[in-house]
Amino acid sequence: MTGSTPTSDTPAGPAGRDTPIDHGYLLDNARSEAGIRFDALSELFDPVTFRHVEALGIAPGWKCWEVGAGGPSVVTWLADRVGGTGRVLATDIDTSWASGAAGDVVEVRRHDVGRDDPPVTGYDFVHARLVLVHVADRERALRSMVSALRPGGWLLLEDADPASQPLICLDEYGPEQVLANRLRTGFRSLLATRGADLSYGRRLPRLLRESGLTDVTADAYFPITSPACDVLEAATVRHIRAQLVSAGLATDEEIDRHLDNVTSGRLDLATAPLVSARGRRPTWW
Repeated sequence: MTGSTPTSDTPAGPAGRDTPIDHGYLLDNARSEAGIRFDALSELFDPVTFRHVEALGIAPGWKCWEVGAGGPSVVTWLADRVGGTGRVLATDIDTSWASGAAGDVVEVRRHDVGRDDPPVTGYDFVHARLVLVHVADRERALRSMVSALRPGGWLLLEDADPASQPLICLDEYGPEQVLANRLRTGFRSLLATRGADLSYGRRLPRLLRESGLTDVTADAYFPITSPACDVLEAATVRHIRAQLVSAGLATDEEIDRHLDNVTSGRLDLATAPLVSARGRRPTWW
């Protein structure tokens, strides 16, 4: 899918059919590829996240909630910053990858932000990265995170906006790049059929303001080429290979050819822009 995002419950499928939304998560954490993806995403985006959190003045004693924690990298970094007097709650629908970060400062708990009430309130800082784009009830999830903030507390939401930059190969100069972009289009079509909002990132500043937060700022970042992009792409394609083939979006031969192109380093692979938006709960609220 390129350029536009379905907004109804029956988005147009890859062959122009109406395809019912399946809200199951396409990139579930149960697969071994999930750990590879978490490591690659950490390498790509942790510096961006940490820059934003540092700008908020994170300090010892802060109480933080990491929503949809996935891997442990952000959780352990937050724990180091808040020290022994602070607390970090890491939640996810599948906590297997974050469980290793549990300790005196970090609590890991199973929680569905799109369905469950906030586990606790009064947080100094709440963060979610690449989470809400996949959540079926994004409005409820956002309300939950805002309500969990203390007066003066900060919310940092970071999500992709694939519709604004749909290519994985920006420089489409040969058949290898054409194939890569076609498979990326298929991947995003699969995401859309599962309810992902492929233009969600761009709306984050407005949604934070409409939620009553103040001091809203945002920026966007995406690498154009990086070894971590290669690792991420190979793990993602292997993860969704069966779905691509069964949906008629690619053949096994095309996928093998693309993976060979990726692992051989012949492609400059980009990501969708990561939009980072932050806002503060008013002290009078």
